[in-house]
Amino acid sequence: MTHSDLFDEASGDVAVGELEAAVEKYKRCVEIDPLFFDGWHALGMALMKTGRFPEAIEAGLRATQLKPNDQLAWSSLSMFYVRNHQIAEAESAGVKARILSWGGKIAKEEGTITTPTELPAS
Repeated sequence: MTHSDLFDEASGDVAVGELEAAVEKYKRCVEIDPLFFDGWHALGMALMKTGRFPEAIEAGLRATQLKPNDQLAWSSLSMFYVRNHQIAEAESAGVKARILSWGGKIAKEEGTITTPTELPAS
């Protein structure tokens, strides 16, 4: 099964409220393809919905590492931090989302991560 197939199944699980099943499938997605941005972002959202905020933050950080100029990734990460009562971190991530909404950049485009070995340890 490909990471795309698992992602689709996990998204279906979310739609019917099977959040734990979705979390496990999203985790498998990013194990198969550690550079799968949508998998990391969706994993973070599913973890947040299950109340696993520290894990959601880890997934959100991976998403922002993969696409540092993605406004939704920073907005979601800010929300994860808020839910975990990390207000200073939430505000910092929120500022980055706001900068992106104004057309700014957080990182140079050529700095996009292309191999799993370039991912900083979480």
